Amino acid sequence: MIIILGATGYVGSAYCQYFESRNISYAALSRKDVDYTQLKPLSGFLKKIRPEFLINAAGYTGKPNVDACEDHKAECLAGNAVFPGTVQEACRQAGVRWGHVSSGCIYSGTRPGGGGFREDDPPNFSFRQNHCSFYSGTKALGEEALGYREIPAEDRPLWGHDSSPNGYIWRLRIPFDHHENPRNYLTKLIRYQKLLEATNSLSQLHEFVAATFECWEKRIPMGIYNVTNPGRVTTSEVVDLIRKTGVCTKNYEFFDNEDDFMAKAARAPRSNCVLDTSKLERAGIRMTEVHEAVEQSLRRWVPAS
Repeated sequence: MIIILGATGYVGSAYCQYFESRNISYAALSRKDVDYTQLKPLSGFLKKIRPEFLINAAGYTGKPNVDACEDHKAECLAGNAVFPGTVQEACRQAGVRWGHVSSGCIYSGTRPGGGGFREDDPPNFSFRQNHCSFYSGTKALGEEALGYREIPAEDRPLWGHDSSPNGYIWRLRIPFDHHENPRNYLTKLIRYQKLLEATNSLSQLHEFVAATFECWEKRIPMGIYNVTNPGRVTTSEVVDLIRKTGVCTKNYEFFDNEDDFMAKAARAPRSNCVLDTSKLERAGIRMTEVHEAVEQSLRRWVPAS
């Protein structure tokens, strides 16, 4: 059995759909049944059930966007920086392997030379490195708390009673799919009138879910993985695809620059970045090129009822 935390969210519900489509046994753990935010109840439950694997898709994202995290800092810090460590320790005590849905928003821009950020690059959009959104800062702290490092196993700092990670960190980046949903990046672009031109990596949600579970099925080495569709795409390129597919044909406006965007439309700075996916590809897990993935989702577009 697979245990899922955060099963009612945008990402967690996609895991449930995926397991149901493949007839894989899973349990969506509810806090009403087990307060999994607390170490003792979660550890006790896992010791009793002995699941094959656990997926943590829970976290604090803020609604309707990351600006809300600026007003709910305690909840954001608890959900993104403290909670992953609780899950890690509970899994260690119960001897359960696990995967944690993290975020690529801990970076901004590209690596020197223009390449995507790799798993061994330290965050540059975090409390320690740069002026960032509170959300991004907590996600970077969450990864730091887990202690995973892209260094040889013999050099890793001790974690509990083991010197190697007991799970995966999967970095999601701006998720989208073919269903209209307030959490869907494509929905946001369709609903907004004025946009910020930026270059980003994206994650097609259902491909992300399949790729992350494939990590476990193939038993690839545990550690950190960037799980995004290969390549990079600009906001205007996505808008062109939205118009090309006929999903929305309105004329969009763009902010002159990021300072203009921050002054008129946002409270917290945004992470716009490119991630390198070569580590995942070397492990034999491949996703659709980003432009193709966006167009495929738009051609299958299902409006909200």
